[in-house]
Amino acid sequence: MFIIIACGALSGFHSLISSGTTPKMIQKETQVRMIGYGSMLMESFVAVMAITAACVLTPGLYFAMNSPAGVVGATVQSASQAVTAMGFVITPEQLQAAAAAVQEQTLIARTGGAPTLAVGISQIFSGFIGGAGLQAFWYHFAIMFEALFILTTVDAGTRVGRFMLQDTLGNLWKPISRVSWWPGLVAASAVVVAAWGYFLYVGVNDPLGGINQLFPLFGIANQLLAVVALTVATTLLIKSGRLKWAWVTGVPLAWDVAVTLTASYQKVFSPDPTLGFFAQRDRYQTALDQGKLLAPAKTRDTMEQVVLNSTVDGILAALFAVLIIIVILDALRVWVKAVRSREPLPTTEAPFQESKILAPAGLIPTREERETMARTAP
Repeated sequence: MFIIIACGALSGFHSLISSGTTPKMIQKETQVRMIGYGSMLMESFVAVMAITAACVLTPGLYFAMNSPAGVVGATVQSASQAVTAMGFVITPEQLQAAAAAVQEQTLIARTGGAPTLAVGISQIFSGFIGGAGLQAFWYHFAIMFEALFILTTVDAGTRVGRFMLQDTLGNLWKPISRVSWWPGLVAASAVVVAAWGYFLYVGVNDPLGGINQLFPLFGIANQLLAVVALTVATTLLIKSGRLKWAWVTGVPLAWDVAVTLTASYQKVFSPDPTLGFFAQRDRYQTALDQGKLLAPAKTRDTMEQVVLNSTVDGILAALFAVLIIIVILDALRVWVKAVRSREPLPTTEAPFQESKILAPAGLIPTREERETMARTAP
C-alpha cells in the first residue's frame, strides 16, 4: 500500500522536498516536529481520503474507470462486457448515468487516480450537501483540488531536480552550479522538464497504459529515494555517537531495502511478461519479428512503442537499484569506521549555537512558553 498510495507514505520524494521547505517554515529547531511530522500526518489524511473515495465506488465502476482503453474499449457497451468478464457486473446504462451525474461525456478508462478520487468525493459530499444536483459541482471541485495539488508537486519536484542537476554538473564546470546564473537555470530547468515530460508523453501514448508501464517505475524510484533518506539519517545518528538510537531509522531502512529491491529485481528479471519489463519487451519483440500484433496494440508502431518503453523502464529500474546498492555499501563503510573509531568522525554539521529566539515549539504555546515570552517582550 505504501507504494500504491504515495501520499502519507514512506516517500523519498517527500524527504527531498521537506529538506528544503521545512527549514523555511520554522523559527527554531524545537518546531521541526510540529512542521515536519504534522505535515506528514496531513499527507496521511490525504491517503486515507483517497482510499475512502475509491472504496465508495462500486467495483464495476471502479474497474471501468481504472482499466486502460485497450482492455475496456471506448464505449459503454465494450466496458460493460470487459468488466463483467472480470467478475463485476455493471450495465451500459449505469456507466452512462455515472458520467452524466458529474457532467462528463465518459468515465471509461479514466486512469491515473484523479477521476476516481473526484467521483468518490462527489458521491460523499453530495450525500451531505446538495444531493444529486450538486454532484457535478463536487466532482469538478475535487478535480480542481487534485490539479492544484499536482501542480505544486510538479513545481517543487522540478526545482529540486534542477538544483540536483546544477550541483552535479557544477563538478564539471563551476559556473553552471551558481543559482544566480540565468543560462544555467534555464538550461537545467529545460532538461528536467523535458525528462519528466517525456515520461508523461510515453505514458499517455503507451498501449498498455502509463499506469502499467510507468507507475511501477515511479513506485520503485520513490521508495529507493526513501532508502537514501533513511540511510543518511542512520549515518548521522551513528557518526554523532547515537548508535543506540540507530535502530529507529535502521529498522524501516532494512524493511524498505528488502521490499523495494525485491520488487526491482522482479520488474527487471522476472520471466513473466506481465511482471518483468524485459520479459514484456521480448514478448512484443518476438511478435514483431513474426509479424503479429498483440492486444491491446493495434498497429506495428504501437508494438514498437511497448518495446521501447519496456526497455527504458527495465534499464532505469536496474540503474536505480545499482545506485542505491552503492549508497548502502558506502554507508556501511562509514558505519563500521564510526563504530570502531575512538574519536567522533569529522562532520560538516554547523556547530551548535543556542538560539536567542523565543517562540512556541508547537502550534499552541504552553503556559511556561507564554510566561517566558511575556517576561522578555520589549
